Amino acid sequence: MLVTIIGRGHSGTRAISHTLYASGVFMGSTINPSGDKVPPEDLYEACRVMARYVTWTGGLHWDFSRLHTVPLDPEFTRLVESYLADVLRRDGHRGWKLPETTLIFPWIVRMFPDAHYISWIRDPRDCIIGAHLTDDLHDFGIDYPPVTDERERRAISWKYQYDLVQATPKPARFLAVRYEDFILRQEETLPKLEAFLGIPLARIVVRPEPVGRWRRDPGRHYFEFFREAMVANGYTEGLPD
Repeated sequence: MLVTIIGRGHSGTRAISHTLYASGVFMGSTINPSGDKVPPEDLYEACRVMARYVTWTGGLHWDFSRLHTVPLDPEFTRLVESYLADVLRRDGHRGWKLPETTLIFPWIVRMFPDAHYISWIRDPRDCIIGAHLTDDLHDFGIDYPPVTDERERRAISWKYQYDLVQATPKPARFLAVRYEDFILRQEETLPKLEAFLGIPLARIVVRPEPVGRWRRDPGRHYFEFFREAMVANGYTEGLPD
């Protein structure tokens, strides 16, 4: 079994990465405290290669259609295979977690159509409170409207990554999981993951404090372009009228 985790940085993906590791899934030869497979540079560069095939059409709209029709760029394939070399050599249950994988989800699905994909979702108001490497999409070759507010920049990054995943035809093995459900209702959520993966999963210690931290945040954490995704995923508490 090959498994990967899709979710923007600060979506709480370390929780599922640590769960998989504790359950005997090989998650790479070197993993940092966040559960990321490192070093990440080849995958970062793969993100920039795929970005050449995305067209910004103005505002908060991008055309992803070429990603599903053009042949995979050979440089992209080489970089991903280099990043995943230790995982791909391994037999048995194996996988990886790196938030930037979300930026190349369409082509990862095309490379690994039979993999298990766990899509990790978190209230965007919590996601954008802290800084992350993907906050400035320009660093990964993606255009977007000029902004000066850092929170807005993070929010645009969140929307881009959410839209990209939504625009990608779902692979045969795809499961969406809310971070909040995993943290607050772990014993209800883990059996769904076990059934999806076909293996028993370890129980790790989780803390409820990070859930809903937007309630204590004095800065701006809501943008109207979040609304549709928030409603679709059940994040309706505190939505403006």
